[in-house]
Parts: sequence; structure tokens; C-alpha cells
Amino acid sequence: METKLLRIAELAKSQPKLKFTSLAHLLNEESLKQCHHELPGNKATGVLGVTKESYSENLDENIKNLVQRMKTLSYRPEPVRRTYIDKPGSKKKRPLGIPEHEDKIVQKGLAKILNTIYENDFLDCSFGFRPKRNCHDALKILNVYIEQRYTNYIVDVDIKGFFDNVDHNWMMKFLEHRIKDPSILRIIARFLKAGYMEEAKRYKGEFGTPQGGVASPILANVYLHYVLDLWFEHKVRKECKGQAYIVRYADDFVCCFQNQQDAYKFYGDLKQRLRKFNLEIAENKTSIIPFGKYAEENCKRKGMKKPPTFNFLGFTHYCSKSQNGKFRVKRKTDRKKMRAKLRKTKLWLKENRTKGADFIMDRIRRSLIGYYNYYCITDNSPTVDLFRDCIRRLLYKWLNRRSQKKSFNWTKFVLFLKKFPLPRPSVKVSIYELRDHITYIL
Repeated sequence: METKLLRIAELAKSQPKLKFTSLAHLLNEESLKQCHHELPGNKATGVLGVTKESYSENLDENIKNLVQRMKTLSYRPEPVRRTYIDKPGSKKKRPLGIPEHEDKIVQKGLAKILNTIYENDFLDCSFGFRPKRNCHDALKILNVYIEQRYTNYIVDVDIKGFFDNVDHNWMMKFLEHRIKDPSILRIIARFLKAGYMEEAKRYKGEFGTPQGGVASPILANVYLHYVLDLWFEHKVRKECKGQAYIVRYADDFVCCFQNQQDAYKFYGDLKQRLRKFNLEIAENKTSIIPFGKYAEENCKRKGMKKPPTFNFLGFTHYCSKSQNGKFRVKRKTDRKKMRAKLRKTKLWLKENRTKGADFIMDRIRRSLIGYYNYYCITDNSPTVDLFRDCIRRLLYKWLNRRSQKKSFNWTKFVLFLKKFPLPRPSVKVSIYELRDHITYIL
């Protein structure tokens, strides 16, 4: 399959208007077995409760049967199992859809095909769920636009319930720009229409693509590629009197403008544009703010003490200065994200405080390392240090509640931490070190 995908990638790159008519044969027994092996085995199960391990017991026959059903058009995905996770900084819950393992296999194969075709079509402003791109790359390019380009205003946009409101008809129209294989389109359409199960009741899938689905990220990127990226690049930027840039990670995006008039015009046009595709802006989470080299001056004219901040990809961006007195964009961990992580750690410690010290400290150590790998970026060390200190205090509190008698005073706890030291944060990612493909974009 890899060799065939390379050939498809070459064709997609050399012929931007080519429509692929024969793709379903790529979902054969060999490729689907590979997809099965690539899927993690410790994930939540779907409505039928089939695990990777149980599916493996009769793998050859299961895959053969799956391929046969796809060939005879009798394959129909099961509805996803609806579950909810906490939304950071809010009492609301975020819905997730957990597919059956067999459906994950097919979605994995579809995602490979779609990624191969569309990776050559996606614009450089898109960073979410793409190979060799990540959140830190999006932050780096945004930093360049604000510090080195003529950015005076930021439009910080939040799309209301994007994954729940994707219009299926528009999605299929967008896919047909590049795919004309009826078998592939039929399978994708059935995934979109499969619906979900909640409390033993089935609900129809009239809109949306469930978060949690293996193919959902690439489908979301395709949708926003046509709805937002191409529109911004070929219409919005051309109509602007000054410079304009967009940085998008999945459905989270920030737009930079040189002129205030362009920013407000874009905001009004964006509402109409999204409405056409069954989407809308979350008004309470969307704003136009002065930001950049001259933001302080612009704010003084309006009677504001200092430039507002905005949040993007878990960081609060704010205007500041370097040691030399030059303008700098700095970042610190979004307060809501930090509180949510501390709350999650507190609950875990509360539930597991009676377990062995080795188990508890190993889990906390690994959690901190993962946290540092993402949040330890340029200028954010003080906030990460504060987070580490909060974790230390949570440990002191809950390890002292293992029994009715206190286990530690602070002096003994410090000795305990010498035996089980918490890793110290250090800068993992420099915002000013651009990788080769990011330099190419600029």
C-alpha cells in the first residue's frame, strides 16, 4: 500500500485538478491488517465492546469478511459510543464518539488515502493533524507574523461546536473535488450518517463528524480547507488594504491584520461565510484586539492601560519587551488549562493516595515530563515553575491523608522528595528556532 500511496501523492502534487476514480482497491486485506496492527490496543471500545485483542483472535477471517462486505456494499459502520470528557475551564462537557474496532480499521485506511491526496492541497497556514507539523510550529509562525510583519490587530475566533455541526452535504461536495470513486465516497458517507449511541438509545447522524473517530481530523481539515483557508487566501487577503495572515490548528485559528478596518470587515464577512456552511462564531469567545508593535500606543488613544491578551493552543499571548527594550510577544500557560490539569491531578491523587509511594511518584513524574514537553517554551518557565510548586503542595496534602494520622511534616516531606525527586522544568522548545519547512513557508 505504501508504494501505491506514494504514486497517488505524486499524481496529486503534479495534477492539482485530477480526480481519483480508483481508490477502493487500496482497502485490501493486507493494508487493513496493517491498519489493525497500527491501532493502539489500550483505547476505549465502541458499542459492541470488541477490543483489539479479541479481534486479533480470528484476524484473518475477520479481515477477509470485512473486505468482502465492502466489495458487496453491505458494510455499514456501527454507531459510535457517545461519551463525555471535561472541558478545561468550564463546567460543560465535550462529546466524544468512540467507534468500533473494525470501524477504526477502515477509518485508518481511509485516513491514509485522504492524507496522501490532500496533503499536497492543504495550504501552509494549516498545522493541525498534518505530518511534520505540530502546535509549536503554529506558535512559531504566529510569532513571526506578529513580531516581524505589520500586525496591529488580532482577530481571535472560536467556531461554536465545529465537530458537531459539519454539514454532510457540503463535506461530500468538497471531497468530490478530488475523489470520484463511488465506493470510497459511499463508505465515508455511511460513517458520517452512522449516528451515535447514548444510554442504549440510537441517534441519527444528521450533522457533524464525531471527535474520537480516526478519520475525523482529516475530514475536519478538508472541510475547513475549502470553507476557510482557500477563502482567506484568495479573497480576504486580496481585498485587504494592508497585510493579513491566518494560522489554523484544526478548528482553532487566529488572524493577523495590519489595518483595523480590514479586521472588522473580515469579522463581518466571516459570520456570513460560516453561516453558509452551517457553522457559527461563538460570540463570547471571539474578539478583535489591538496587538503588536504599536498596540500600546493604540490602546492609550482609546484610554486602555495595556493591550489585551488572547489565547491560542493552550497559551495566553501578551505584549511585552525584551531585555533591550524591543517589542516581544510572550506566552504563558492559559490559566484555565493550568487549573484543569491541577484539578485532574488532585482527583487522581485523592483516588490513589493509599497506593505505594513508588507507584504514585512514578505516575506524577511521567505526568510532569509530558506537561513540560508541551508547555516549557520560551518565556513560560515562571508559569511552569508555579505549576510544579502546585503539584508539590498537592502531593503534600494528599499523602498526608493516607490515614487518620499525618504521614509528614514539611521537613520530612522535603526529605521524601529527595528520595523521589520531581523533575525540574527547562526550556524544551525555542519559539525562535524555526524548522526547515517553517522557514520555507516564510
